[in-house]
Amino acid sequence: MNLLNPDDLLLSSYHFDLPEELIAQRPAAESRLLVYKASTNEVIHDYFKNIGSYLPASTLLVFNRSKVFPSRLLGTKQSGGKAELFLLSTAPQKVNNEDIYPALIKTTSSKKIGDQYSFLPNLKATLKTINNDGTFGVSFSTSDIISFLEAHAKIPIPPYIRNGESDEQDRKNYQTTYALEVGSVAAPTAGLHFTEALLEKLKSFKIATAFVTLHVGLGTFKPVKTAEIKDHQMHSENFFFDEINNELIKSARCEKKKIFAVGTTSLRVLESSFEKNLEPNITYSTNIFLHPGVEIKSVDGLITNFHLPQSSLLMLVSSMIGREKALELYDIAIKEQYRFFSYGDGMLIIR
Repeated sequence: MNLLNPDDLLLSSYHFDLPEELIAQRPAAESRLLVYKASTNEVIHDYFKNIGSYLPASTLLVFNRSKVFPSRLLGTKQSGGKAELFLLSTAPQKVNNEDIYPALIKTTSSKKIGDQYSFLPNLKATLKTINNDGTFGVSFSTSDIISFLEAHAKIPIPPYIRNGESDEQDRKNYQTTYALEVGSVAAPTAGLHFTEALLEKLKSFKIATAFVTLHVGLGTFKPVKTAEIKDHQMHSENFFFDEINNELIKSARCEKKKIFAVGTTSLRVLESSFEKNLEPNITYSTNIFLHPGVEIKSVDGLITNFHLPQSSLLMLVSSMIGREKALELYDIAIKEQYRFFSYGDGMLIIR
C-alpha cells in the first residue's frame, strides 16, 4: 500500500494540463494501451488488442454489463419555446399510483409544477416534483417510455465529445458489445475496447470473464469541488449481480486467481461487495469513494481509460497506484500522444 502524503487529499493535487487535441471525439480504428506493472515499475506501450499478453494466466476479468439508454429528448414547452429533458433513470418511483421519473430539464424560463413539454411524434411530459438537488420528477403520457426513447431520443455523450451532440454512430460506438441491463446514462467506457473478436481471443490466453451490473448515473460526471477531497459527497449508484457471476467471482478468490476490474464501475461493485456476502439478484446502492488513503482489497489490477483532471475517477486510479505515480503515467501518456476520456485509449494497471 502507498504511504499517504497530505497533498494526496487536496483537490489541487489532481490537476494536469491536457492539450485539447488529445480529447478523443470518435473511437480510434485501433486503440492503444499503456501497461503499468507496479511490481517492477515498468511502463509498456502497445495496442489494446494485445492486452491478453499482459494478463496473468487464469485471470478473471469482471465487466459491467449495464446498457446505456437514449435519454436526451428535445422538444417544446407549451408556449412553443425549446425544452430539453434528460431522463436520469428508467426506474420510476410510484407517487399516488403514478410513475414519476427523475430528470433534468433545460428551458429558458423558470419551472413550476404542472408544466408540460411535448416531444415528437406524440409524447408529453408533465412536471410533477421539483427537487432540492436541481433534478425534477416527471410523468409521461405513455406507459412504455423505453420504446419511445429507443426510437426518438438521443444517446447521451459527455459534453467534451462534440459538445454533447450525439449522432447515429454513437448509438453503436457508445455501447459495449456485451451490454445487457438497460439503465445507464453513461457508458462504462473501459469496456468499449472489447470487441467480440477480442473477447474470443482472450479465451486462448485462458482468461475467464464475469459480469456485474452498475447503472452509471449523471453523478459520474459530477466534479469534485471541495478543496479537501475527503469532504466530497460521492454520488450513489445502484448495482447487482446474478448467482452465476457471483459464484464465478467467489471461486476465483477461493482459488487465488487474479481478478481484474474492467473499468472503474466494475471496481466500485467489487470493492463495495468485498467480503460482505451480498445476495445475488438484489439491487444494492453504493456511494463508495476510492482515493488515496482508502485501501483497495478486491482486485489485482484495473483496466481503465484516461480520466479528467481533478475527477473522482483519477482519484480512484490514484488509490490503486498512488497519486504521484498516476500523474506520472498521465504525463507519459500526454507526451506519447495517447487519446483521453470516453473514446480514448486504455491503460492496464497490474498491481
